[in-house]
Amino acid sequence: MAGTLPTPARILGPAGLIPFAGLAVLALVSREWRPDALRGLLTYGATIASLLGAVHWGLALHPAPGEERAAWGRIGLGVLPALAAWVALMMPGFRPGLISIAVILVVTALVETLAARRGLIPAPYLWLRWGLSLGAAACLLLGALA
Repeated sequence: MAGTLPTPARILGPAGLIPFAGLAVLALVSREWRPDALRGLLTYGATIASLLGAVHWGLALHPAPGEERAAWGRIGLGVLPALAAWVALMMPGFRPGLISIAVILVVTALVETLAARRGLIPAPYLWLRWGLSLGAAACLLLGALA
């Protein structure tokens, strides 16, 4: 799988970090808005974790020739981040959920790295994913410190 990322992915992907950064900063600097900012950070993180799964559903539903056997793994990878994020949303308090979602984002990127080594994920996507995942995880962890 070679190629480049479409322009919308290169623009909207990094723009998706804006809510992470804004909510983390708000949680750190405003005592009054902290609970709302942390709730927003937690739910946005869970939403993004679910979105990561959608990528793999798309790849599984339209496999490249010779990749049909990867459908079970792809759909499994597509479901697991959303389920794990749902569990994180149910955790008492904000800190455990924020840390859990940060871990979910990084672990998903690690699994995608293994899939990329098998040629199942385009390299340009992987580079974008790592940058976005590390940025989002850092913001989630900053929020957990608030």
